[in-house]
Amino acid sequence: MSLESVRTDLAARAPDLAVEVTDNSTATVQLAAEVHGVEPGQIAKTLCIRIRDEEVLLVTRGDARLDNQKSKTAFGGRPRMLGAEDVLRLTSHQVGGVCPFGLPAPLPIFLDASLKIYDLVIPAGGDTHASVKLSVDRLAELCGNQWVDACQLPE
Repeated sequence: MSLESVRTDLAARAPDLAVEVTDNSTATVQLAAEVHGVEPGQIAKTLCIRIRDEEVLLVTRGDARLDNQKSKTAFGGRPRMLGAEDVLRLTSHQVGGVCPFGLPAPLPIFLDASLKIYDLVIPAGGDTHASVKLSVDRLAELCGNQWVDACQLPE
């Protein structure tokens, strides 16, 4: 169902984009990077977080980690990662296929500034074997163009 909701959403808002379904799993950043032949940072992972009473999505590069101090500054409160059940409720996507497309209800979506170094990024497509390739600019356009600096890059 989740894969279909992503396809339906993209067909309506971005008919030029396709969901690519692969034989091999793309459920983790490393697996997705191997399947697509890109560096892990180009995999755009979607984090589901709660700040106080608000649930939001944060799309960041695959090799970045949520930084507590930066995210407190960016969001005005301490972020807490949601569990798998809440992620499914909020996005309709299983962990490993979470993306900012095909959501059952509108949510605030933020993009981490760490993504800006890439031209092409690859978020999941609503399933552990599905992905969408698109430019960072197009991702921003489809997600509301709200940028934050909330993550720490690998050393």
